Amino acid sequence: MNPQAKPALLATVFSDYICPFCYIGDLRLDRLRDEFDLKINWCLLEIHPDTPAAGMPVSELGYSDPLWQEMMENLETLADEEGVHFRPHEFTANSHQALLLAEAAKEEGAGVFYRLHRRLFEAFFTEGMDIGATDVLTEIARETGVADTTRERAWSDPRYERRLAEYLAAARSLGVRATPTVFFGEQRRLDGALPFAEFRKAARAGAADQASDA
Repeated sequence: MNPQAKPALLATVFSDYICPFCYIGDLRLDRLRDEFDLKINWCLLEIHPDTPAAGMPVSELGYSDPLWQEMMENLETLADEEGVHFRPHEFTANSHQALLLAEAAKEEGAGVFYRLHRRLFEAFFTEGMDIGATDVLTEIARETGVADTTRERAWSDPRYERRLAEYLAAARSLGVRATPTVFFGEQRRLDGALPFAEFRKAARAGAADQASDA
């Protein structure tokens, strides 16, 4: 065994592109790649399925004003830690088509998937683009190298709808109530965008467990 090799780490992550804390979680997971050979099973979970196709103000999501203010202050702190600037989060999009597109893009390989995956977060949270709009998603897909045939298949082939349904069923079975939720191996380790030190601690514990099981 190469003593310089990074320890293998398998993760399962429940996430949605309209969840700002999922964006933070994605950035923190990516930082773990410096220490681990990280492979992630992305379980794409639509957290606000009742959002209209045209989107809606976040004030209609049902959070109280004090809770929302607390969440946004926490988000600003987390974003500063990761060096990203969030636009004011006043509008939410319907993420269903974006999730279908990302699920189909997995079949084009990790390079294409991750370009799309990160661009969806960036476009929505730092540029204020409506990732629920078909024309916006088409532009993002082409920009990130997703084939037109893949994009068309994402929105017409029922197997991608079935996969989203499977992720939802798994989330319910596992008691997932927050995004992001991160499992390392079989163990649920993280709920929400916690400090990076918590990500590293959980990752090290997960990698140790996986090494002992190998």
